[in-house]
Amino acid sequence: MATTATREDLLRYGQFDDEQREYVIDRPDTPLPWINYLGTDAYFGIVSNTGGGYSFYRDARLRRLTRYRYNNAPLDLGGRYVYVRDDATGDYWSPSWQPTPERELDDYECRHGLSYTKIASSRGGIRAETLYFAPLNETLEVWRVRVSNDRTENAELSLFSSVEFCLWDAQDDATNYQRNFNTGQVEVVDGVIYHKTEYRERRDHFAYFATSATDDLKGFDTQRETFLGPYRGWDRPIVVETGAARDEIAHGWQPIGSHHVKVSLAPGETREVIFVLGYAENPKDDKFDPPGSQTINKTRVRPVIEKWLDPAQVQRGFDDLRAYWDQLLGNLTVRTPDGDTNRMVNVWNAYQCMATFNLSRSTSFYESGIGRGMGFRDSNQDLLGFVHMIPQRARERILDIAATQKEDGGAYHQYQPLTKRGNNDIGDGFNDDPLWLILGVAAYLKETGDHTFLDERVPFDNRPGSEVTLYEHLQRSLKYTLDRLGPHGLPMIGRADWNDCLNLNCFSDTPGEPFQTTENASGGVAESVFIAGLFVLAAKELAVIAGLRGNEGEEAVYRAAAEKMSGTITEHGWDGAWFRRAYDFYGNVIGSGENDEGQIFIEPQGICVLGGVGLDDGLAGKALDSVAERLATPHGIVLQQPAYSSYRIELGEISSYPPGYKENGGIFCHTNPWIMIAETMVGNGDRAYDYYRRINPSAREEISDVHRTEPYVYAQMIAGKDAPTHGEAKNSWLTGTAAWNFVAITQWILGIRPDFAGLRIDPVLPGDWPGFAATRAFRGATYEITVRGTGRVTHLLVDGERIDGTLVPPAPPGAVVRVEAIRE
Repeated sequence: MATTATREDLLRYGQFDDEQREYVIDRPDTPLPWINYLGTDAYFGIVSNTGGGYSFYRDARLRRLTRYRYNNAPLDLGGRYVYVRDDATGDYWSPSWQPTPERELDDYECRHGLSYTKIASSRGGIRAETLYFAPLNETLEVWRVRVSNDRTENAELSLFSSVEFCLWDAQDDATNYQRNFNTGQVEVVDGVIYHKTEYRERRDHFAYFATSATDDLKGFDTQRETFLGPYRGWDRPIVVETGAARDEIAHGWQPIGSHHVKVSLAPGETREVIFVLGYAENPKDDKFDPPGSQTINKTRVRPVIEKWLDPAQVQRGFDDLRAYWDQLLGNLTVRTPDGDTNRMVNVWNAYQCMATFNLSRSTSFYESGIGRGMGFRDSNQDLLGFVHMIPQRARERILDIAATQKEDGGAYHQYQPLTKRGNNDIGDGFNDDPLWLILGVAAYLKETGDHTFLDERVPFDNRPGSEVTLYEHLQRSLKYTLDRLGPHGLPMIGRADWNDCLNLNCFSDTPGEPFQTTENASGGVAESVFIAGLFVLAAKELAVIAGLRGNEGEEAVYRAAAEKMSGTITEHGWDGAWFRRAYDFYGNVIGSGENDEGQIFIEPQGICVLGGVGLDDGLAGKALDSVAERLATPHGIVLQQPAYSSYRIELGEISSYPPGYKENGGIFCHTNPWIMIAETMVGNGDRAYDYYRRINPSAREEISDVHRTEPYVYAQMIAGKDAPTHGEAKNSWLTGTAAWNFVAITQWILGIRPDFAGLRIDPVLPGDWPGFAATRAFRGATYEITVRGTGRVTHLLVDGERIDGTLVPPAPPGAVVRVEAIRE
């Protein structure tokens, strides 16, 4: 097939298959690699539309199975590659297009589904399709390769599988060559390639790569240079070119795994070959067989390998995976007048929320899996869009997060998923972090009604003997802010607040110095209006929680604290037409008309209104009008204006980016839903929905040549109006944009909102919508919801009984409740 795009072709690269819940890519040369994720719990992998990516167990840095080279040329290099060779002619190619793009395919199709990907193509009358997925509750992935002969004569073919093993710690693997070129080890037994680097010493885990085609297995390779040939790349491996594996055992250098399988096909015949890549562990005292040898004990892993090399089991595993997603997505489905809304809410936005919950910001095409762990702030926000799917996992995550909190209420900014301990390299001092724990716990309580959760005893900094109730952790989160107020009575910002790039105490003049972790200057008075708004929101939530526990005195204290901070924002955080952003180290205002640049920021306009600041006196409406006038663009709402035209040492990283990119005037999509929600809170459904559409990936599909990233998931950033590439997205997949957009559309625009006392139905819809229908699972019951009429909901009909207001009381588990929301 022709793979050079013309200008007319560039509008679209595929389409949604809504029935199959797949995105179908019908040309391989997408503007950027369009990726998907394998795995749902502990074993994960990234897979691109051309087979690129890598796999890991739990922690993408410390337990990486396979290598991937970021920022390479071409961009997407290294992955799960299969080569097909026509043994009669010597012609060979990869069905995934990469890594052999010069060998044109007659047709190509990639189907990214929910935790699986299928890539199929044809060349010269031979069709090959590979299904990649990680079965539920297993630490492995399956590649099911089906090869078909569409010719009129017999075909004699060879298949070559290939992975390049990572030596476990991805950071060390990419840097410590003086050691790593000497440590690589493998075993090959019965056609299974076992990667066992460092297993002889401190590791008790290993990887394996197996094939079902043992009868037709003609050889293997485990040394990269032998497989590729000297000075050759993955586009022309010498073993594939010559059609003969070398059966060489790796000793140091770069271990790989490759099987050579012979396939003979009659006309019209299809053959199936399965490859399994997996991770396994042995007890430390039972690593070797026989004991005292250096041979891996394979007793536990052999049955697993045998199980997943069985074609019938593979099909059952795939069916189970699809059924798993049927169940999860069935917790909330909507039927609205807009198709883009339906597919994002019902499938893709919820799917992305699962990815962000699982991986935080650690592993994507843009996140290397090395530099970032699980974020304290990030993970609390991610569960907002996930808790309705698997509340138990959200509960476990909250306990993990809370256990990294410090006794003074502060928190490690990140923790490592493998150890679940705070990351000392990043440290603490991001002063908004503790407040997000209150919002995460509140979301769980609203979804489940499980108030006993607050009595769980959780340590500080994972230190045995320091356990207190989760409720006390929340109290210390609030106290942390109250103990750190500046001269205006606003919270001190510390290293940064939600905007990690607003570093008001940093003053970095050293190239390469990390803005977030360099030693802060002392004696400053930098304050954050954003944290103040977040505090109001969190304090109100904690007040309700205290009341539910019967702690009326504490409830009153928290309400009073929220009220006092709200007044402080009005007095010192209001600039006349919008909320200010902060005060710097010296007490100078940021985000004000007094400034020459950075006069208005999006974050406080959203979070202050979410906290209820300005709703009663009209300030909220004025602030949102200023957002519409000064920050909104056709591609979304930019973070601030005017963008900073030069580096300002007193502001930090925000001014280090060129204008229009990232935090310096980019469209930071994470914050856009706060404005959507704020607009619903002032009753403006048209503007809220308009903003929702502007960054909705499905709605942007037809401008893929501009947007460039995947049209089925949100991106963190879209270039702002000051950028030469306005509308171009970056950093897709792992972003709080996913959870917050899910919250904005489902809970505020569509208005199906869990509450402490039940399920609230209070939509704020576009004026031209006649209504919509939805199904929502909530606390064990199923709610069939119909919204009709115009205006705001005045009353509900619950199983035919009128209820004034918008709150549906919880029904008994197993009940099916029919709700009509009447708008007048």
